[in-house]
Amino acid sequence: MVAYTGIQGQNILIVSSDPSDPTEGQIWYNSTSNLLKGYANVVINAWAAGGNLNSGRTTLGGAGTQTAALGFGGYSPGISTASESYNGTAWTTTPSLNTARRIVMGAGLQTAALAFGGLGAPGVGTNLTATELWNGTSWTNNPTGLPVGNHAGGTSGTQTATLMFGGAPYTNATASFNGSTWTAVPGTLNTARQSLRGAGTQTAALAFGGSIPGNRTGATELWNGSTWTNNPTGLNISRTALGSAGTQTAALGFGGYSTANTGATELWNGSTWATSPGSMATARYNFGSAVSGTQTAALGFGGYVGGSPYSNLTEEWSGASVQVRTITTS
Repeated sequence: MVAYTGIQGQNILIVSSDPSDPTEGQIWYNSTSNLLKGYANVVINAWAAGGNLNSGRTTLGGAGTQTAALGFGGYSPGISTASESYNGTAWTTTPSLNTARRIVMGAGLQTAALAFGGLGAPGVGTNLTATELWNGTSWTNNPTGLPVGNHAGGTSGTQTATLMFGGAPYTNATASFNGSTWTAVPGTLNTARQSLRGAGTQTAALAFGGSIPGNRTGATELWNGSTWTNNPTGLNISRTALGSAGTQTAALGFGGYSTANTGATELWNGSTWATSPGSMATARYNFGSAVSGTQTAALGFGGYVGGSPYSNLTEEWSGASVQVRTITTS
């Protein structure tokens, strides 16, 4: 006969209802459902189709979250003033921008957004300084604009506390907005670039990807409110004109252009990027993204897929989450 006297372990908690605030790795037996349960990290990491934009276009700006987003400006063809809001299911046309622009930058929420810079008519476009504020109903011109005309820069923050960095042509400049006035900031990016993306706040931002002369970059930098610091490792796929969401310590980078259109998705944990097995269904670049989204709930819309017309497709990201799971012994 086998002796089990030497086996040691921990008692499993027996409860009549699941704990209201379990910790990851915790296990318990629910005596009501007669099930063994645990709280575990379940990786979803998948893109799903959302509602189509009413006006397919590329190089548009974005603001808001996955279920409350705003898309504005762009090229359709022709420089656009179009503005649309997203409720998590469908896009609704809203009052237009005052200034038509493409490769426009954005920040903030669906009810308090900011549109600034970009290229305007005529010809190939004029570098704009114009800044507009959205109050959930209409766009209003801000009396003062960017210190220097810019487009294709990275952004982070809110309508009243925005950070802009990089941009075209290949600048390393940084500027901040306080809700009424832009100010050039002494701290500059270590790698001058355009068509990069950002995440985080005005005082704790992340800059990554973009174009450098003759190539793409995966370079990643962190902003502490006064200076940019190079991170030792960058994106696994160097790319430009990608999408972004999240914070300085938990960000998401997706899509863009590397040696071709890509739908590749990478997750940032504060020090390194990890490639997700989940990739956008439609590889694209120069699309809009919900810049106030999170690493677990992001949104990409429109963009350039190849040829014409420009894309009106929307994709929604569901990332990793911690959930109560039933544990089976079979």
